[in-house]
Amino acid sequence: MKLLPKSSFGQTVFLVGSLLLINQIVSLVSVLFYVIEPSYQQVNNLLAKQVKVLFIPDTQGIKIPRQLSNEFIETTQIEVLTHQQAEDKGLLQAKIYPYFSEQMSKQLGGETEVRISEGENYYFWVKAPQAPNYWVRLPLDGLEERNLSPFTIYLIAIGILSVAGGWVFARQLNRPLKSLESAAKEVGQGDFPEQLKEIGSTEIVAVTRAFNQMSAGIKQLEKDRSLLMAGVSHDLRTPLTRIRLATEMMGPNEDYLKDGIVNDIEDMNMIIDQFIAFIRHHKEEALVATDVNALLNDVLESVKLNKQREFETSFDQRVKAQMIRPIAIKRVFTNLLENALRYSDDKVLIETGLDEKTNMFYFSVSDFGPGITEDDVSKLFEPFYQGDIARGGEGSGLGLAIIKKIVDSHHGEVILKNRVQGGLMAKVTLPIIKVT
Repeated sequence: MKLLPKSSFGQTVFLVGSLLLINQIVSLVSVLFYVIEPSYQQVNNLLAKQVKVLFIPDTQGIKIPRQLSNEFIETTQIEVLTHQQAEDKGLLQAKIYPYFSEQMSKQLGGETEVRISEGENYYFWVKAPQAPNYWVRLPLDGLEERNLSPFTIYLIAIGILSVAGGWVFARQLNRPLKSLESAAKEVGQGDFPEQLKEIGSTEIVAVTRAFNQMSAGIKQLEKDRSLLMAGVSHDLRTPLTRIRLATEMMGPNEDYLKDGIVNDIEDMNMIIDQFIAFIRHHKEEALVATDVNALLNDVLESVKLNKQREFETSFDQRVKAQMIRPIAIKRVFTNLLENALRYSDDKVLIETGLDEKTNMFYFSVSDFGPGITEDDVSKLFEPFYQGDIARGGEGSGLGLAIIKKIVDSHHGEVILKNRVQGGLMAKVTLPIIKVT
């Protein structure tokens, strides 16, 4: 059922509340049938006996209201009234009670009407089958609504305390799970939080201990990978440097060979840089209030010096200083520009914008190249995947993987979409973080 809560906390509170409700219903029914109803029957029997006293047959067998002594009237305060007298004393304001009427009918041996008037004093009105033209009014001491209020207050108080207790219990039970959820998200984003406190039930403690061990293992693997990559890159650059020095000493008649070797060395250095960038933990850079438009423009100006291409910009001036990691975002924009220049020959369009409804800002790079197939859209973010022939064939295949890793660390999103006009648009959307 969709109405049932999905979380463990909600399910626990719902279970406690449901059991409490069932318990309250059973308790109420039990009190009604085994306490209140017998009490009402006892009161009804006593009143019926008093009514019978009034209608004892005379010597001729005629049942009429008996003449009551002053002492009896003063003691019981019972009154026998005609219909008109009864109306004058409030009969019309009295409510008919079918339950009492049915019970009294059994006691008096015929159809009986019972009414109860409420007010400063409670009165029991009985029209007995022995004298249908008369009303007997009997006072009821102690039958007041406020006498039932302690029972009602008790049920309400028990209900509130039980639900509150269940809420506190469920909250205490689920608090370690909430911490575990937050820590798991951080690990998934490349962060490694402090070891979680092992508190709660034995099962929760066991899960928390296992998570702490897993987190520590992943953190150590990340360190080992970074150290390994740094060592490999250092060891590779040394022979590459020697090879480049050797090419410088080659004769003029071997320039064609020299140029090929130098280009290969530069490609290898670029690939090494890509590997190092991929394993680098970009969250080590602090968030800084940065003018995004100015940062993109600086990168674009440096690219223009080396690339004789046409660039069209459309910067939204509302995208002012944003909390970002400037070096990491600069790498994202640089990689997107390199891809656009590599896979297209026409102009490149750079845009920025802001969406106040979603509290997000974005920048995009669009080209007029061949675009990509729909099957490759999701795969292009995988490390070492270079796409189809139209978009691949060069580089290490880590450019978009690096971009996604950096954007994920900003809790943003990167989208690749073929343009209607032709070409590909790469759009990076990032959350607006208020400067504190």
